[in-house]
Amino acid sequence: MITWALLAVLLASALLYSRWRHSYWSSRGVPTAPGSIPFLGHTLKLLNRKKYRWLIIDEMYRNHGGSLYCGLYEMHTPNLLIGNPDLVKAVLIKDFDHFADRRTFEATNPKDKVLNEMLTNATGDHWKGIRSVLSTSFTSGRMKGMFPLVEAKAEGLVDYFHRELNKDPVVRMKHSFGMYTMEVISSCAFGLETNSFEEDGIFPQKAMEMFKISPILMVKIVILLIAPKLFKLLKIQLSHENFHFFTDVVIETMKQRKTGAKRGDFLDIMLETREDQDEKTDKKKPKYPLSDETVIASSVLFIVAGYDTTANTLGNATFLLAKHPEEQERLREELKKIIEEHGTLTYQGIMEAKYLDGCISEALRIHPPAHFTERSCTKNYQLPGTDVVIAKGDVVSIPVWSLHHDQRYWPEPEKFDPTRFFPENKDRIVSGTYLPFGLGPRNCIAMRFALMEAKLALARTVLEFELRCAPGHEDLEFSFVPGIMRPKDDVFVTLTPVAKE
Repeated sequence: MITWALLAVLLASALLYSRWRHSYWSSRGVPTAPGSIPFLGHTLKLLNRKKYRWLIIDEMYRNHGGSLYCGLYEMHTPNLLIGNPDLVKAVLIKDFDHFADRRTFEATNPKDKVLNEMLTNATGDHWKGIRSVLSTSFTSGRMKGMFPLVEAKAEGLVDYFHRELNKDPVVRMKHSFGMYTMEVISSCAFGLETNSFEEDGIFPQKAMEMFKISPILMVKIVILLIAPKLFKLLKIQLSHENFHFFTDVVIETMKQRKTGAKRGDFLDIMLETREDQDEKTDKKKPKYPLSDETVIASSVLFIVAGYDTTANTLGNATFLLAKHPEEQERLREELKKIIEEHGTLTYQGIMEAKYLDGCISEALRIHPPAHFTERSCTKNYQLPGTDVVIAKGDVVSIPVWSLHHDQRYWPEPEKFDPTRFFPENKDRIVSGTYLPFGLGPRNCIAMRFALMEAKLALARTVLEFELRCAPGHEDLEFSFVPGIMRPKDDVFVTLTPVAKE
């Protein structure tokens, strides 16, 4: 009897403790989204495998105060969802010094050491140091210099499509664009030829496997959320084994660069910066110099972050154009005029093509790969115009998908309308409501590069082929796996070669 009574007391105490932890937002006058359960908060709701996560968040956004702000809980960790554009800009831009960090974790497993040096996981001055070095890799001048390399890979993509059509007119677009993005990144960043368009291309295969979230990985993530100290103590490995394949590739390439010719690519820029830092005197040396781990981490991040997101964007864009043949034809006519004017698809022509830009931008609005973004509060902060104080360590989430689909900012938000992003219409876009690359100092550093490679691939594809939805694939289905928005299986489109005039 004493044992049962003791267990009852312990359970009651635990429930009271959990209830107290889950009163964090209500005690501060912040509306809390329903669905929180003891100990787990909203975690199970957010990990629902029967409803897309962005729709779960959108329900909080529309019905429970999230279009301004509302509170939710990941286990016992408070998370503030903010959807007001002015508050979004305050967090991401105006008061960035209070939100300079993303949610981070410290990897203690030796195999995960490189993760701590990634730009997405770095914090404070260390992040600033890495970002300042990497920013020099993505200037407009460097983009223009890399254009011929990207152009060659786009030509390889078109050749691959033609070969596939000999087997089947229905093509897996996301898979195909994944091979293209791997080719582009490998060439422009490291001078590697990965032969990704071959049937046995190992690089895209390794990358695809790396993005599969296994049950074991889900358990590790839950442990990280529930008990981060235990996660560190047990030195649990979080990275996929294929992550180390790419790490080894970068390490081997770095060795070759010590004796080989320079290419002026992404890797060379970092290695040259590190050499300059090593030559400085002790008094002039930077506080956070580039280590081997930082160079490796930044290189692998370029591969990992650039491969899947750009491939998804291109897959979604081709699907939307297949669904809207009139818009597809308008884009094709614009591209033909560019070729008439310039003789070919030049860098200037591609980057100035307003309908092409509109198609990519609208695809990113309707299906943003990163459907939410987060910042971690680095010092106590009072939300402008409210009495709400966000404490140091609290996480702030921004519902990107919901902002992109709010009819207050986007008339007929489900309609595919590339003209929304025409130069003459951009002043109608409410600042803080379009965030496919984030916003502010911590936005996507490779945005220019990603847009250039996406625009060129889409342009070459539309010029060469008519796109139609494959039979039985008239609607786009997405995966329920947490993370970025990605197709459930693939994006299946029927390609027909355009008749040459």
